[in-house]
Amino acid sequence: MDIFSHDWIGFVITGFATLFLIGEILVNMRGIFALLGIGFITVYFSVFLATDSLLLMLIVYFVGLLLIIVDGKLVNDGTLATIGLASMIIAVALPAPNLTAGVYGVLGVIIGGAASLSFLKVFKRRKMWGKMTLKESLTSEAGYNSLSEEYGSLLGKDGITLTDFRPVGTVQIKNKTYSAVTNGQWISKDSAVKVIAVDGTKILVEKQNSN
Repeated sequence: MDIFSHDWIGFVITGFATLFLIGEILVNMRGIFALLGIGFITVYFSVFLATDSLLLMLIVYFVGLLLIIVDGKLVNDGTLATIGLASMIIAVALPAPNLTAGVYGVLGVIIGGAASLSFLKVFKRRKMWGKMTLKESLTSEAGYNSLSEEYGSLLGKDGITLTDFRPVGTVQIKNKTYSAVTNGQWISKDSAVKVIAVDGTKILVEKQNSN
């Protein structure tokens, strides 16, 4: 078809492929987005690749996608996701008939992946990247309470350091022992401190003035 002779068509196809495939990872669409994404990327490779190379590039592309899934569900540090994205980019760049078409294909992957984040505002998200910034902020207004009653009650209370804080250490508050942290301040053992902030089970203390 004549439309596939245009360099920009790679941007459209890879963009929609990545949009739907990453979208399926981020939100629960019961496989609908996955089917659409597979369809688009298969068309891309079918147009630009010979039969003997088609399977190889599909494997490279979907291995990259798999690495993103593994990172989101298990690793949560972004390393595998970065490698996965690089694999997807390589997979669409190599089959391109010329440099311009390759750049369009790569831009499609990048922009499609970024645009997939918009699905998070519309559809029910999957529980992925729980340890990273993609995790929804747990606020009281959203129906959550990040402070347990016990830790929340420590705010403003006095304590005694049981170890040196450099800047993490152990403190005794209300006859109980807790792990706490300072705001970069080093505090010696047996110092009087005060709880100035509590975030979940994270206790922030500062040294009391001696006077």
